[in-house]
Order: sequence, then C-alpha cells, then structure tokens
Amino acid sequence: MKHIAKLLMTALSVLLFTTGINAQSIDKKWSVGLLGGKTEYNGDLGNGMFDWQQPFYAFGEVSINRFLTPSFDLGTVFTYGGYGYRKNNVEKFGGRKLDVSMLFKYKFYDGTLMPVDSKISPFIAGGVGFANFGGNIEQSDRVDFIFPVQAGAKLNITDFLALQYKITYNFTSSDKRDFRTGKEMDNYLSQSVGFVFSFGYADDADKDGIQDDKDQCLNTPYEVKVNDLGCPKDSDGDGVADYQDKCPDVAGKTALEGCPDSDNDGVVDSEDRCPTTAGVAAMNGCPDTDKDGITDAEDTCPTLPGTKEFKGCPDTDFDGIPDNVDGCPTIKGPLAMNGCPDKDNDGIADKDDRCPDVAGIKANKGCPEVKAEVLKVFEKALRGIQFESGKAIIKSSSFGILDDVVKVMKDNPEYGLEINGHTDDQGADDMNMTLSQDRAFAVKAYISGKGIDELRMKSLGFGETQPVTENKTSFGRSQNRRVEFKVIF
Repeated sequence: MKHIAKLLMTALSVLLFTTGINAQSIDKKWSVGLLGGKTEYNGDLGNGMFDWQQPFYAFGEVSINRFLTPSFDLGTVFTYGGYGYRKNNVEKFGGRKLDVSMLFKYKFYDGTLMPVDSKISPFIAGGVGFANFGGNIEQSDRVDFIFPVQAGAKLNITDFLALQYKITYNFTSSDKRDFRTGKEMDNYLSQSVGFVFSFGYADDADKDGIQDDKDQCLNTPYEVKVNDLGCPKDSDGDGVADYQDKCPDVAGKTALEGCPDSDNDGVVDSEDRCPTTAGVAAMNGCPDTDKDGITDAEDTCPTLPGTKEFKGCPDTDFDGIPDNVDGCPTIKGPLAMNGCPDKDNDGIADKDDRCPDVAGIKANKGCPEVKAEVLKVFEKALRGIQFESGKAIIKSSSFGILDDVVKVMKDNPEYGLEINGHTDDQGADDMNMTLSQDRAFAVKAYISGKGIDELRMKSLGFGETQPVTENKTSFGRSQNRRVEFKVIF
C-alpha cells in the first residue's frame, strides 16, 4: 500500500502540468465522491503522520459537493473507519470513528491561477463538523467537534469522472482520545484517493437547449429556434431573427421586418408591383410621376396629370379627345378633325386653313377654288403685259390688264399673288435673270400702287430657266417672254 500511495502522488505531480477537461462545473453542479484512505494520528502519544510503519487505519469516504461559483464549492463529507496509534505494545490505542463535516472549497482553476479547462484541478478547503468515536470510550463522551482543512487535486478524466487525491487535517476539540492529556490536542490527518462523479444539467432559463453559460441570448422566447450561441436563428443573415422575419430566407431590412426592398421605396418586394423601380406605397410600390393616381407603366402620359378614362392623359380643352391625340389640345374640336375646330366645315382644320371662315379645298389650303373668271384674267395677263425693250418699264397698253388683276385682288381678299417674271434666251444669262426679276417687281409695284397690300404679293424672276417652248423662232421667244400670275393662300 505504501508503494501504491507513492505512485499515485508521483502521477498527480506529473499531471499537474497537463490541461484538458473540467468535470464539475456550472453545467454539472453536483458531484459525489467515493474515496478511501488511511487516518494518521498526531498528539501527546506521538506523531504518526506519514509514518508508514504505523498500522494502516483505513476508512471510507462519501462526499456530496455543490458547485457555487467557478472559484467555490460547498461540500458535505462523511467518513467512517479506523483511527489510532501504536507507540509500542503497551502505549497504544485505537477504535473506529464517524466524521461528518461541511467544507467550503476554493478551486485554483477559476481562470486566475490556472485555466478553467485545466485537466488537473487543485483546491483547498476548510470547514467544521463533528466526530463520533468508538472504542474504549464511555458512551456519553464519544463526540468531538472537528475543524478540517484540506488540500488536494482532481484529475479530470471525462466530463463526468475525476480521480481525486486529498489530505485532510482535522483539528479536534478533545485531548483525551489517546488517553493522555498534555500540550498536544488529539488531531488526525487523513490521506484519501478515489473517484468523483459529476452530474446534473446546466441551467437553461429560456429552455432553448443551450446552457446558460454558453447562451448569449438568455431570454429567447419559448420554442424559437436558436443557433449554437443560443440566439434566435437568422437564416438569411440580415440581422432579423427568423421568428420575427417575414422573409426568413431572403436578406432584408430591419425596418421592413426582414423583407427586401430592392428599389428602396419603402415597399417590400413581395408586395411591390414594381420591385426594381422606386415608387409609392399608394401605388403598390410603382411610380406615378404626375401623381394622377395611375402608375407610369399604365399611364400613356406619365408626366402629365390625366384621368383613367384617357389612360392617364389630360383633356385640356374638354372636347373628349385626350391631348396626346388631340391636334388642337387647347381648343375644342370634333373627333373627325382630331380635336381641331373647322369653322367653315370644309374638312380642313382651322389651324391648317388659310381661309378658316370660307369653305375651300385642300389644294388651296382651305381657300375656295380659284374662279374661272380669275383664271381668264391671269391667262390674258400672261400674254398681254408688255415692257419697253430690254427694260423693266411697263407699257401703258398693259395697264388695263393689270387693273383687272387689281380688281381680282380686291374682290378676293383671301388671295395672295405670286408674280413670276420670265425671259427668252437672247442675251447673257445673268442679265436675263436680273431683267426678269426687275419686271416682276415692276408689276408688283404697279398693283401695290393701286391699293393692294404688298404683303399679299411676292415677285420672283427666273430669267430664261423655265421656257414654255423653244427659243429657235421669234414666235417661240415671244411665248417665253412672259409674266405669270399665281394665286397663293
């Protein structure tokens, strides 16, 4: 036995330098120790501590310990076994005794002197208790108070099992258990070794399956799924726990209960009819630029407030034709004229009608067809206007024809007049061009001088560029020398 004890001491000393698991802890608050060892006497008769020549006074021990903090445990220890001392065959005593004590234990592996997860767990302890002695002792005088102090260490083998060695020195209140009285009280030292079994369940206040010492979210609502840290699961990693996240599988925004809002318009994508274009909540997330209550996608006129009747387009003139197809959006008009008025009902809108108050034809831009008698006047003028040779001076014989033209203009105030001068090919080209321009202008000046606003007329010269027949004969050349009149509107 002596050699076994020495071997255990050596093994414990070596293992003090190793680290590993920690059996009793906040997770397993209770432990039960089953140990055995020997009791050694120290008193007036002698000192048997660590004296391996003394008889082996064996005892068994049961301890129950409660974890208080990483530094302290509270334990109750029950030991029963032999005690005594043999100085010689005459001076000796012995018997059996029962010790019951309560001790506070201080552990060095609380993270200050040694790591919390140290495989070796050294400790010291102290407390108070009583001892009930048997043997050659009167029945009425068998109980002493004891004041144990301890030192020891545990080798943590698994989370539930540890090998423990400790030394306990019991100071007693009696000096008569050795049947001697003197200076020394009858104290006892015990050495014990055995196993400690830790058990229990860690606190889990929120019942999420994560022990409180590892739970970073101690108040998780009941039955909420949690991660390894005890915090509510956040599958999409958006900072909103799944149980509060309306879109748990898609990263979203806290303000929108974990749902995404791709266009940042405050409407979650699942409810947003236009999830990639910023809009307004009233339009289910779609834009309404002109704020007419019609989304831009359905609004034919997205920048102009309109009505549903006209697919978002306005009808400024209230003629029943939306502005986008109304040729005259600010003036009422019939549908047949694309919303434009036609006062003279000639089928030509007033905006395109040079004669809006008189029915006309398209060829004359809404003005009446040129009268036959007018055309006769112009035909007569075509051949009847004569000039001084090589000059732009009108001969007096032509005044009558020009006066007929003046009358036509006075009788038809809607008419404009284009006066075109032409020459034959005799002479230089540039001179012919100038001459034709001057003659046309001379005719314009004559008519203007008769009271016709010159703004109603324009004169052009074309020289010899627009002949009506060949210039090879005198007759042909006379046909090419002409002044043409054309009614314009």
